[in-house]
Amino acid sequence: MKINSIIEFVRDVYNTSEFIPLHAPTFLGNEKSYVLDTLNSTFVSSVGKFVDDFEHKMEAYTGTARAVATVNGTAALNAALYLAGVKRGDLVITQALTFVATCNALYHLGAEPVFLDVSRVSLGLSPVAMENWLAENAELTEQGAIHRITQQVIRAAVPMHTFGHPVELDELIAVCNKWNIALVEDAAESLGSFYNGQHTGTLGEYGALSFNGNKIITTGGGGMVLCKTAELGVRAKHVTTTAKVPHPYEFYHDEPGFNYRMPNLNAALGCGQMEMLEAFLQQKRNLAERYDIFFAGSEYHFVKEPAYAKSNYWLNAVICADGDSRDELLLQMNNAKVMARPIWKLMHRLPMFAQAMRDDLEQSEYIEARLVNLPSSPSERLS
Repeated sequence: MKINSIIEFVRDVYNTSEFIPLHAPTFLGNEKSYVLDTLNSTFVSSVGKFVDDFEHKMEAYTGTARAVATVNGTAALNAALYLAGVKRGDLVITQALTFVATCNALYHLGAEPVFLDVSRVSLGLSPVAMENWLAENAELTEQGAIHRITQQVIRAAVPMHTFGHPVELDELIAVCNKWNIALVEDAAESLGSFYNGQHTGTLGEYGALSFNGNKIITTGGGGMVLCKTAELGVRAKHVTTTAKVPHPYEFYHDEPGFNYRMPNLNAALGCGQMEMLEAFLQQKRNLAERYDIFFAGSEYHFVKEPAYAKSNYWLNAVICADGDSRDELLLQMNNAKVMARPIWKLMHRLPMFAQAMRDDLEQSEYIEARLVNLPSSPSERLS
């Protein structure tokens, strides 16, 4: 397949000769009205009706017991890990094939990542790789799972639902239960994705969503902690609100908390976006179907949702035959002002995580060398 035909296909889909971004926000509903309402009310900071409304809308949509809005997705994941008991010096299992925020969230708690391979089924953390690494390197004690050599506690596992495709959660949960490890889902990219009918971010003890400008819905900047029980949600709200004990005027804080509250202004935008979510999801599924048909039988493998899942197809992707064909596709598409990007560099290639424990990362390295993300913005033309 010639790359020019790919460029022409994308231009035809979006019906434009102008620059085509990878994933642009779309504002077609009540977003402006709600934001103006916030400005008129003067409640633009962390107190206001839209914060509560946004959290309730997310609880209703995802089925989580409690949703707590935060200033961004990294803050949501950082708080979730803290709430799950991650402490300085602990080990946290995650995937090397992820966005750096996954690792930053645990690093700033003083924890250390363990980078394990991904599954070709999901592009997310492999339960087989996790079980194999634990069997070889860990032992189960009264303290929990302990690394045999360093004696560090292996406190949590953080799978990331890559591009919105759910990981193999049942298998990962089974491994976590066997080894007494908390499961915290990095669901930053997977709002609108379901694993066997259950929304991502709700199967682990905690989940974290992101509403950055390039996500399926946006609040400009923002995130959300999804909590498995209402009790966990009460604590999440408390900790992310500077751990302030409620009082009409006194300032008393009972633990070191986080100032991670989402401003009402951002939540207003989120409420408007939530009203458009189903339309966005349908448009993105229609786009994914067109990509799938277009690439069928070619040398480019289109990444599709796993059989057990319904994905949001946040970012569409193809896996090229080799690194050279990947580089050529990236070069020609971007030169033609049709944005395409490679997947992230594997985390152990970054200087701050170069010394982290890891397995052979065979599948991660294969995907890193070959994957390209394609334009994925929702569009009314795809309705």
